[in-house]
Amino acid sequence: MNKQRFLLILATLFINIGSIFACTNFIVTKGASTTGATYVTYSADSHNLYGELYFRPAAEYAEGTMVDIYEWDTGMYKGKIKQVTKTFTVVGNMNEHQLTIAETTYGGRDELVDTTGIMDYGSLIYTTLQRAKNAREAIKIMVDLATEYGYASSGESFSIVDPNEAWILEVIGKGSPVYDKRGRIDTKKYSKGFVWVARRVPDGYISGHANQARIRTFPLNDPENCLYSDDVITFARERGYFEGKDEDFSFADAYAPLDFGALRFCEARVWAGFRKVHKESDKYFAYVNGDDLENRLPLWVKPDRKLSLQDVMDMMRDHYTDTPYDMTKDVGAGAYGCPYRWRPMTWSIDGKDYIHERAISTQQTGFSFVAEMRSWLPNHIGGVNWFGVDDTYLTVYVPMYAGITEVPKSFEVGNGDMATFTFDAAFWVFNWVSSQVYSRWSDMIVDLQKVQKQLETQFMADVNAFDKVAVDAYKKDPIAGRQLLTQFSVQKGDYTTLRWRQLGEYLMVKYLDGNRKVEKDGKFVPDEYGIYNPKFPPYSDEWYRRIVKEHGHVIEQRDINK
Repeated sequence: MNKQRFLLILATLFINIGSIFACTNFIVTKGASTTGATYVTYSADSHNLYGELYFRPAAEYAEGTMVDIYEWDTGMYKGKIKQVTKTFTVVGNMNEHQLTIAETTYGGRDELVDTTGIMDYGSLIYTTLQRAKNAREAIKIMVDLATEYGYASSGESFSIVDPNEAWILEVIGKGSPVYDKRGRIDTKKYSKGFVWVARRVPDGYISGHANQARIRTFPLNDPENCLYSDDVITFARERGYFEGKDEDFSFADAYAPLDFGALRFCEARVWAGFRKVHKESDKYFAYVNGDDLENRLPLWVKPDRKLSLQDVMDMMRDHYTDTPYDMTKDVGAGAYGCPYRWRPMTWSIDGKDYIHERAISTQQTGFSFVAEMRSWLPNHIGGVNWFGVDDTYLTVYVPMYAGITEVPKSFEVGNGDMATFTFDAAFWVFNWVSSQVYSRWSDMIVDLQKVQKQLETQFMADVNAFDKVAVDAYKKDPIAGRQLLTQFSVQKGDYTTLRWRQLGEYLMVKYLDGNRKVEKDGKFVPDEYGIYNPKFPPYSDEWYRRIVKEHGHVIEQRDINK
């Protein structure tokens, strides 16, 4: 993240702080996928976040080197920590060992934020990715960093996945320091770090989280599948968050009690993803609707079938279609059924409070990914970060191998920012296209999805074929093999940006002034005089009836000669 973007984020951070806490993760274990790959998804959703692909090359450092830590959300300088002597390459949120870490912020109890901590949640992710080889190592490193340097964020859920294991780690701070009369920190009332619990997702299952703590009770004597801090229960007792037997302790209920927003803005998104692949998830609708808090959405479910890469991508594309929350149905969707609502999400009118739905697919996504980790291939080739910018429903997921040594220019950090439009940057090209599609959703989405499907289908086929070439090259010469991986990913990324710009130009021409040009075989067709006469497609009958109901007495035609 460059300093200019840091300042832009900082300047706008407080305009809508709630928008930052709006991300979605799904986790798929080896036994739940068609190929034996593990998957984790992530949408980084904030109106202030510029979509770009972070790249950190491996490096070596002298003993005693210190590294500066800047808060990921704001760019604020937090302090220095000790650097390790050797770091790993990181492409986005995946490192060269295929380890991937994603997150969603759940906030939790406000009084537990430590204002003196150094390691915010973003710094924990990207620092750990440079140091850990697998999920269990990552959990230990994250805990150790927070313990030594202090934890600077509110409650957080992390997805930590390698080619063999998938974990959810949930943490929350212990509050700011308490000082005695002499101005010294009272160590009996304060300690650095966070309370935490980590659970391994059982093989054959999928899990997910979306800005609400989801680990409730957990096994106290199963270190193979569950890890936790020594004080996770005692701390809750001391603070008055829990009374009862240890085995009845619920992390989520103690540190992030449910409210309406937690259900409709957060848990409902997990439910929406689950129901795409697990039919029985519909029985949890009463829970996410706030009508039955006893029959809670489970931490994980077994999908009805094993999931393909395309299935996992589809889980990230949802507007509550065919549910009571379907965003294409009410008047807010407009004449063309647009499944988006502009902010603020909560609003009041005539003395009553209301919400807009907060679906998985949302307009303010900076970037998202579907990380694919394959244990049977060399790490540099087995890990593929399927990366996209902007809205998950409208993006294209492009394959970025874990072993690449540079990223596409169109995804590069510093290529444009939130105040600088450029057609060279994928973020701006995709947002430009999306903004057109929002205005005429039901028509334009058909054109967009045609190109989206063509690209993603071709990329999947290309990766399957290229894997074999890459493995052969890598065995002969790892350096040359990584160069080959880089060429492949860079070409796919920059081509996608170019193709999406062409799509935007096509949509502009086809739907100019709200009309629709005549097409044949993918080309616009003029009449016999060479004129491109457009069609004038009407609104739907349903929409005309809405107009008549509200305004018909003004616009109805009548015979003025009677």
